[in-house]
Parts: sequence; structure tokens; C-alpha cells
Amino acid sequence: MSDLQSKIQYSIEVADAPDIPGEGKPRRNVLCPDKLIIHPPNATTLYENFLHGVNEAGNGNFLGHREIQDGVAGPYFWQSYIEVQKRVANFGSGLSKLGFKPKGVLGLFLINTPEYIMAQLACHQYNFIAVPLYDTLGVDSIEYIINQTEMKCCLVTADKGRMLLNMKNKLPTLQTIIVIDHYDQEFTNLASSLNVKVLNFIVVERDGSVHQINAENARPDDVAIISYTSGTTGTPKGVVLTHKNIMANVASIRWLSEKGKCHLLSTEDVHISYLPLAHVFELVNTATMIYGGVAIGFYQGDTMKLLDDIAELKPTIFISVPRLLNRVYDKVMAGVKAKGGVAQWMFTTAYNAKKNGLDKGNVDHWMWDRVVFAPIRARLGGRVKVILSGAAPISTEVMDFLRIAFSIDVYEGYGQTENAACLTMSLLGDTSSGHVGPPQVCVEVKLVDVPDMNYTSNDKPYPRGEICVRGHSVFREYYKLPEITAEVIDKEGWCHTGDIGCWDDQGRLVIIDRVKNIFKLAQGEYIVPDKIENIYVKHELVHQIFVHGDSLQPSLVAIVVPDEGMLLKWAKQNNFGKKSFQELCGDPKVKKYLLQSLIKYGKINNLKGFEIIKNIHLTYKPFSISNNLLTPTLKLKRYQAKIKFHNEIIDMYAEIA
Repeated sequence: MSDLQSKIQYSIEVADAPDIPGEGKPRRNVLCPDKLIIHPPNATTLYENFLHGVNEAGNGNFLGHREIQDGVAGPYFWQSYIEVQKRVANFGSGLSKLGFKPKGVLGLFLINTPEYIMAQLACHQYNFIAVPLYDTLGVDSIEYIINQTEMKCCLVTADKGRMLLNMKNKLPTLQTIIVIDHYDQEFTNLASSLNVKVLNFIVVERDGSVHQINAENARPDDVAIISYTSGTTGTPKGVVLTHKNIMANVASIRWLSEKGKCHLLSTEDVHISYLPLAHVFELVNTATMIYGGVAIGFYQGDTMKLLDDIAELKPTIFISVPRLLNRVYDKVMAGVKAKGGVAQWMFTTAYNAKKNGLDKGNVDHWMWDRVVFAPIRARLGGRVKVILSGAAPISTEVMDFLRIAFSIDVYEGYGQTENAACLTMSLLGDTSSGHVGPPQVCVEVKLVDVPDMNYTSNDKPYPRGEICVRGHSVFREYYKLPEITAEVIDKEGWCHTGDIGCWDDQGRLVIIDRVKNIFKLAQGEYIVPDKIENIYVKHELVHQIFVHGDSLQPSLVAIVVPDEGMLLKWAKQNNFGKKSFQELCGDPKVKKYLLQSLIKYGKINNLKGFEIIKNIHLTYKPFSISNNLLTPTLKLKRYQAKIKFHNEIIDMYAEIA
């Protein structure tokens, strides 16, 4: 890092903050130390945010999708901001004619589509409350959410609508389903037999256009969305977010952009929407895009075809989560290794040269960017200006790789649903990794001692503790759960995140642990499974891994999904005949080799003895959202994984014994 970079301070203690035993002083972004930003200019609510986008872009592209004919996706078809504005008003009016009143609940049970955004914007304009649903929560959770919110109407695709109809005997409040795509007569008959009204999105929109009902616009403190956290255990909690909560983060990004510390979004930008809109991370991303008049293109709905959508759309903004970015990293590195020879030498030389430049704050190289890294940039369409990683921790190696390979600004954000997705974010010009940047300018952050885990505000060289946040983006409450709300938001308004962090010497936040997502082994050692998994998943033969242990066992075991391509290649080189990937995963010799490799790999990467896995089980079926082992942002659901692999875990420990 350059001397200039190393001297920059990114956050500062709040002036005149009292000294309180057991906690550090609150810190704010050094660029805005005296106040917390509430909303961007001319937009205090999400509807006003949309109007700002309309004023910025007018007849410019807003929502784009690809028509599918005979299974083949065509070019993007676009609707302008002004066109969408009219459709939004008509749909909101149509909902009003169906009996919707301000603060009424509209369920959203569909993947990212233009209709999703239009329905959400109609909620913002008419002061309805959006409640996203996603089937990966599980049937029981969907039933719980619909009944807790007393949901009467839900916007769906036909497949999701059928799912709700099949559950209707457990959903007494559900009266109306609005479908965005085709449904047949059998679907209509089923709904009729259950006394559920079925309407088409276009019909509701058309009815709303006739003698349009005026909107009662939302106010900043009105509820915009109840976002249910999928979590990793238990019943989902409804996080109540107001318009002010979400707009505070839009304001923070915009404010920092205008100070030259983030990319300034404009009508020239294009965003690809594929992360679930049901999750607050993409919700806030979208709101931020809309304020700047950005064009938003949707993926087809199949992540396996995402690269094809990217090639067609050529986005300038790419927002992702670590599991996907890790795969980009893994595939590129595996490809380089497979080529070997001169190609590998050239890549390594170029990479090291740019890594040296990165340490000095540079992401460009006049020669290597053209000769070596251009094909990698082309994988994301060739026009990407900014990459943002969020929703989970990302390794320093992958962050460095993204900056080196794409020659662009790469940001890492940290946040939770409870603080509208973004609590801190790294800033433009900071090319170092291993931190998540300073606080957003809409919040202040402090660290509170966790004595049981030996984290205190007096720790040297850096103070450590539980991350607590206070400010305009902090959620109002958990829906109908006052006691749990009180456990998370204290009397002074501080939201306790459950994450452990420290301030580095430049006032940036570093996430180091989790208060609850840890466990003890039989000898009393604390285990942080995320950290261990993030190391093992970098092994070339590992696609996914779930590390498990508990206080009754002396060691760790793991469920491993091998990388299919790399395992098949290894098998061919080691005379395993023509065995399939599934057969290889069941072969004891393969398991023995991979276990020995992982033990060595753990030692090389400085894992402590008790952190090294002692047995593994191989499975050919990846962890996914559809099999309920990943959350919508692709985090591992530990509780569900523990249940699913219960027998395998018992067998692994029996083998060790």
C-alpha cells in the first residue's frame, strides 16, 4: 500500500461521545462526522425515489426482459421510465379497486421480473406494504408469513400460485391471486373450488386505468416492506423496514458518490437483476439504481443461463455474492493451471505485476489488461465498471483477483436485513482487502465487549467487540415480536448485529467472528465454521463444503461436494476408468485421497490442529436454494444441513472412533 493510502483515516470517533465501560466510542464516516444523512435530494420515500429516476431518465430504458421463443431467448425488450410510471399508477389504481387500502399487504411470490418491480412501485405510490415470499423458505414458513400478516392478495407466477392453492386449507385469509404469466382452465377451476379469485396482472392494470383512483402517497415513516429473514434456524422473523430506512442507504451511496468515493450512477449505466428481489440486498440495490435513472435488465430466471444474459445485456454494474464470485475465481484459476506452460507463466507474471500495482492503489496496467485479462473481462460482457460484493464475507484473494482481472473498482459491503442491507462499504480508491470499509453516512457504529469470547474495546492493537449500529437505516421492529425486537434494539436505539468486528488502524471495520454462529468442541476450543470453510473451498477439488462439529465430539467432520470437472480430470489421470461423477463420489479411494489432501491443505493454510477436518463424506448433489441448503443469498443453512446429513455425520464420527 502506498504511504498516502496508509495514512488515510476512513472513520472517526463521534465528538463528545461519553466513555462507557465495556464498549468503544461510536464512530462515523470521516467524510460526514457531524451528522447522519437521512435521504437524498428530492426523495424522502421510495415513490419519490422513483419520480427522481423518471426525471433523470424520462424516455430512457428502465425495465428490460428477454422474450423466450422455442426455448431460445431473444434480445432485450425495454420499457422506458415514463412508460413504467403510467403502468405503475394503473396497477396501483387497480389494486385500490380490488379493495386495497393504504397500509394493506400485498404478497410478492415470483422471481425478478418487470412485473415485480412495477407491483413494488405501485405499493410505494399507493402506500401499500410489500411482503416478499420465496419458496426456499419452505412451506411451513410461507404458511406462517401469510397467516401472520393476514395476507389477502398475492402476486405470483402460475407455478407459485398453484403452490399457494395446494396450501389453501391452511391459508384462511388468502382471497385473491394475481398471476403475471399464463395459467390454464384447470388452474382457474382449482382456484374457484377453493373460493380464491384469480386475476391477470394485465387485467388489474387495465381496470385501474379506467377512472383511476388517486394515490395516498406514503410518508417516510410508513412501512415499505416486511422482509422475512430466511436465517439458518427457526421461524422467520419479519423485519419491518420503513421508507426512511431504505432511503437512508440510497442517500448514503449517493452522498458518497457525489464526493467521489463511489461510482456515480447515471442513465448511462445498466444493471443486471438476478439476485432475489425478495431479499433486501437487491431491493436496496434496485432503489439506488432507480434514483440514478439506471436501466435494469432481468435474467431469464435460470442462473445456469446467467452468462448468456450478461453477454446480451453487457451490464456496467455487476452486483453479486461471494459464492458466485468465488466460482469465477475458481474457474479462471483452474483454467490457467490446466493450460500450463507459457500461458500459465504469462498469467502469473501479469497477475504479480498488477498485484504490485494494487498495493500502490492502481488497478490498471497498459499492457497486461489488453494481452492477458481482456478475455476475463469479456465473461461479464466487457463493459462492467463496478463490482460490488455483499450478503456474505469474501476472501482477500478473490477481492484482489477481481480488481486485477477486471481492472475496475470492486467494493465490499457489509450489512443485514435489519439495517436495510448496508451498514459499511469500502470506498473508491481503497484497493486493499480484508475489511468492509467505514460506516455508511446514515449510521454510526460502535463495538461492545463480549467477555465470554475475550473480545473487548481495550484489545491491542485494535479494539474488538460486537458490532452495534444506530441511525436512519435501522429497522423499526420485528413484526408482532416485541420481545425479540427488544433483545436486538436496546433502549438507546442501538441494533446489536451478533457479528464480531474490530477497527483497523485506518478506521475501517473488519468482520472477525460471529457471536452465535460458533460452537465448542469437546476439549473446549471455539470453532468458527465459516472461516474454516472459506479456506477449504479454495482447494481445486472442492466445490462446496459444510464443516460440522459439536461439544460432544473432539474433532471436525465435513460434507464435501467435489468440483465435478476437476474430479473427473483427476480420476482420468489416476486410472479410475470411466466412472461417472456420482460413482467417484461413492468410491472409498477417492474419499481417502481427498481427505488426505484436505488435511495437508489445512496445515499449509495455517489452520490449528483442532480446526482441521478429520473425516469427510462426499456427495455429488450440490447445496442449492432448491434443496433448502442455501439461503437466497447463497449462505449455507447450517441447521438444515445438519438435519439432512444427520446419518452421514453419525457415520463419520463412528469411523473416527
